[in-house]
Amino acid sequence: MRRRPDVTLAQLRYFVQAAIHGSMTQAAGDLRVAQSAVSAAVAQLERQVGTQLFIRQRARGLALTAAGEELLSDARAVLAHMDEVLDTARGRGEHVRGHIRVACFVTLAPFVLPALLADLAEHHPGVEVEFIETEAETLNSALRTGAAELAISYDLGLGPEIDRTVVAEAAPYVILPPDHRLAGRARIHLRDLEHDPMVLLDLPRSREYFQQILASAGVSPTVRHRSAGYETVRGLVAHGHGYSILNLRPVDDVTYGGARVLARPIADEVPPLSIVIARLSSVRPTARARAVGTRARAVLQHAPVITS
Repeated sequence: MRRRPDVTLAQLRYFVQAAIHGSMTQAAGDLRVAQSAVSAAVAQLERQVGTQLFIRQRARGLALTAAGEELLSDARAVLAHMDEVLDTARGRGEHVRGHIRVACFVTLAPFVLPALLADLAEHHPGVEVEFIETEAETLNSALRTGAAELAISYDLGLGPEIDRTVVAEAAPYVILPPDHRLAGRARIHLRDLEHDPMVLLDLPRSREYFQQILASAGVSPTVRHRSAGYETVRGLVAHGHGYSILNLRPVDDVTYGGARVLARPIADEVPPLSIVIARLSSVRPTARARAVGTRARAVLQHAPVITS
């Protein structure tokens, strides 16, 4: 009978971190061990499983082989399950603790993260949360590679391998400068903005969503300015450079620079953006992920900035 490889949990942890970072050196820094320890553990793991897990690229770091991709998913599941087994054995099954990385869509972050951290400190003080603020493409990648265990995001660009739970709907609305000719209207028909310049929130997937909204109303926008900054867009609109469409609305319509925008609901039938808690469906969620997801759901469902 062929002897089963004697793989250790430490080897799996080092392998997972190297895969997440694409670098032995960065993995070592995250694990707080010597780089040689990570390299030796991964090399030993490759010998024990009898196949190459990484392609070493001198200038571009590490790239997973097909075998490495398969092992990464299974290794993450094994480590997550072991964490829960050990917590239960220590009598801490109901007292969630430990470190978790959570990715958050960049424009959602200022509305959600401060309240969520305060909520977690009250309900799960043993959970240490590290956040990654990013846009749709990188967020999706972070879930797939294991750089983040959980994500709080709009339902934009998430692949079929991502499991998501809708926790809120954010309806789009128009923002206008205070002296705009339509400022006196309670609701805005998008066709009435046909000839106005637009300030576009220019993030991957977001821009396509906003352009789709306008196209559904028969509007081909004239984009005067583009910005990846939510508050930059509001500032440009406040100073008369055009209108824009956003989803989450701050409690105060005053911009960072002290100017003001007018927020108006859209009179046309337009689709809201779903806000979701997302995770990789092939990996069993840890107790930490379940706890953070539950508290994030509670925070989002009571957030005053969600328009509907």
